[in-house]
Amino acid sequence: MTALILSNLPATTVPADAVVIGIAKGDSGPLLAPGSPSAEAVAAAFGGGLTDTLATLGAKGGEDEITRVPAPAGWAVPLLVAVGLGEEPDDGYDAEALRRAAGAAARALAGAGHASFALPVAGAADVAAVAEGALLGAYAFTAFRGRGNTSTSSTPLARVTVLDADAGDEAHAAAAERALVVAEEVARARDLINTPPNALSPADFAAVVEAAAPEYGVSFDVLDERQLTEGGYGGIMGVGQGSAAPPRLVRVAYTHPEAEATLALVGKGITYDSGGLSLKPVGHNETMKCDMSGAAAVFSTVVAAARLGLAVNVTGWLALAENMPSGAAVRPGDVLTMYSGKTVEVLNTDAEGRLVMADALARACEESPDALVDVATLTGAMVVALGKRTFGVLGNDDGFRELVHETAGQAGERSWQLPMPEELGEGLKSPVADIANVGDRMGGGLSAAIFLQEFVTEGTPWAHLDIAGPAFHEGAPYGYTPKGGTGSGVRTLIRLAERVADGDLDG
Repeated sequence: MTALILSNLPATTVPADAVVIGIAKGDSGPLLAPGSPSAEAVAAAFGGGLTDTLATLGAKGGEDEITRVPAPAGWAVPLLVAVGLGEEPDDGYDAEALRRAAGAAARALAGAGHASFALPVAGAADVAAVAEGALLGAYAFTAFRGRGNTSTSSTPLARVTVLDADAGDEAHAAAAERALVVAEEVARARDLINTPPNALSPADFAAVVEAAAPEYGVSFDVLDERQLTEGGYGGIMGVGQGSAAPPRLVRVAYTHPEAEATLALVGKGITYDSGGLSLKPVGHNETMKCDMSGAAAVFSTVVAAARLGLAVNVTGWLALAENMPSGAAVRPGDVLTMYSGKTVEVLNTDAEGRLVMADALARACEESPDALVDVATLTGAMVVALGKRTFGVLGNDDGFRELVHETAGQAGERSWQLPMPEELGEGLKSPVADIANVGDRMGGGLSAAIFLQEFVTEGTPWAHLDIAGPAFHEGAPYGYTPKGGTGSGVRTLIRLAERVADGDLDG
């Protein structure tokens, strides 16, 4: 992982491979982004001609725009990198703009050993945003590169220095440390998501947890296929029965001696989703290693809560299975008896995530948490509704749903609240079982949440995050978002755990 340092040294004197400054989009060309004394000192070294030089090179100051300029003689750094921040705001750049610009610059500096960031920093929140963005942008997944691959383009920026006049301030140092933990845990989730499915079976995922959890004082318990069968986890076993790699249910827990509330998290962990006998069409299988993104987010969040020492109990449930077609696979028309005792008619084996989640939700509710959140790449319908960069938030409690939505905004993740119309529940009725696993095609993301609600104990505040859109990015990288697994939901869940620790559930 990229190292992080805070420094109050002048930008031109920090020994590094590059110094990053921010530029804004002006009416007649790029402008130096306001609010950064370090950047102003850099500009002064160009004798007042920096913005003209940048304009000559084609810079306009738009978001994610990168322009490189050789540094003047006598600097401790050979390269200046100007990153666009977009239109100049009236009251300073918000955290997401800083996060995105730092991420774009860090991506552009892949292969470099060290870069200092002289972006506008007016307080601890800005320090956190720049640090987090740079660290997230520096991410690269290299675990499966061949030994002969020496390309530096796949090597992340090794060290980030955030230039901050108040680098010695305790609040600033704490903000930087939190940013490092958050970025490292997002990277943990990204690594899991990007791991090929032949290297991440349900048992492999459980082994990752077993190896990592003790380092952070996180307890864990793993139920294998025999225990799942004996325990009556019909949803998890039903989905996993078609695969040679049997399913697992993993419980991970962080407890704090002063905690007054417990937050339970449930993550969908389909390590590969072929659709089962309801096979996915050609062109829809290639990215299905990402169908365990919810479980990855939950595990990373529990570890982050432990690392940050939050005064809240956080319990995570990872519902792990591989959905494959075989002679042993669950069939459309089969009826499964779930952990809760409810029976489900399986009409579509590609609607498998809700089956494993239902068992995990029911089990999580037995521990009577103060709030419950599930996170899943659950429905293509959510992508149709909200696109590829926004996740949906649904739930059974208006206040808690609003809290989660608001929290996502604080964390810099896009979300949108959606309803659970009562009439859509009619489509989930089954003539042979208590409920069917799919309903009407229209509003499919909403009816999926209605299905999950059937397995949440009444009175438990619950929110459902459908991250099917933003969990895996197939296009060109942007800002701090890489191609591949994104770690969607991790930052929201960490921030939510902090808010629960602060008593925000009490209103």
